[in-house]
Amino acid sequence: MLMSETFSLNTDGGARGNPGPSAIGGVIKNSSGEIVNQFKEFTGVSTNNVAEYSALIKGLSVALELGIDSLNCFLDSELVVKQINGAYRVKDENLKLLFERVVNLKSKFSQISFNHVKRKENSLADKLVNEALDSNT
Repeated sequence: MLMSETFSLNTDGGARGNPGPSAIGGVIKNSSGEIVNQFKEFTGVSTNNVAEYSALIKGLSVALELGIDSLNCFLDSELVVKQINGAYRVKDENLKLLFERVVNLKSKFSQISFNHVKRKENSLADKLVNEALDSNT
């Protein structure tokens, strides 16, 4: 069942050390601002940028599983947002693969946007990342 309202997805990824132990977190809210899903996951050792992409991929996948068709994504990684929106080229080979996965997932939504926000506007996703890291160190 596709839901016609527009949902929001906040994702964050982080690594302690770069590379280092990493984790992802995300929150999906409906148009009323109610949380419909949230996730956090320890992802092993990676870089900050790989973690940011991994969080977005997980968030987009969860949104599709929930039948969401219209999504506004909010990330505190300016690099990832600018790469997905076409302002920056993806040069790193590891990020190219993740970028392609995002492009593939992105095509499955009727409406989708990617927006950069300051970390303090992404506090719940950031908190989930830190909880996942803390529980695995």
